[in-house]
Amino acid sequence: LKEKTEDLKRERCLAEDLLHQMLPKSVAKQLRKCQKVEAENYDQVTIFFSDIVGFTSIAASCTPLQVVEMLNNLYICFDTRIESYDVYKVETIGDAYMVASGLPERNGTKHADEIAKMSLDLVAAVRQVVIPHMPTGRLELRAGIHTGPCVAGVVGYKMPRYCLFGDTVNTASRMESTSLPQKIHISSATYEALLTDDAYEIELRGEIEVKGKGKMKTYWLLGNKNYSVQN
Repeated sequence: LKEKTEDLKRERCLAEDLLHQMLPKSVAKQLRKCQKVEAENYDQVTIFFSDIVGFTSIAASCTPLQVVEMLNNLYICFDTRIESYDVYKVETIGDAYMVASGLPERNGTKHADEIAKMSLDLVAAVRQVVIPHMPTGRLELRAGIHTGPCVAGVVGYKMPRYCLFGDTVNTASRMESTSLPQKIHISSATYEALLTDDAYEIELRGEIEVKGKGKMKTYWLLGNKNYSVQN
């Protein structure tokens, strides 16, 4: 009976670990208790989007299995690295990678700093990811960051997903889509949030036309004076 109880505990831990990879712990706890998960409003969060430069043409030259293997290698690398930061991986859609800080657990004013350090790490890390079927090739990342309010909640009954809503999400996505290879494109809101500790090397990009937003003053995040990315 004792052995069976220990086996049951181990299986339960495995199941909970898997669930916590898919949903925030606080949300998973409510769902296990059959409680309704209320959507929550966050005054300030920072959202990161990235995608692979030229992914469509890379994918066109590969078999579907090779594409899966390439993305799996990339995301294992990213998933391992983001554990060093106070961030939450929201989702991946194809070659797009979305991460947020400041939710589901609020972290005061740390969210912009956490995402900024993480983004510098990921942009450096992507160059080290080996593409099995293209040993001499290297992937390039295009990244964008924005800071602002959003709403987060669980959507769906079968395979429920923790989703973010609001203009902050759209703007972060626009920062990514108007970025350049191996560059981190940040909005004025994120720039102002990073000014507090004067630790970042930031370059003015200038005013650019952003679809659905008009003219926006944006910046390039180049580095952190006090922080070097992991090896």
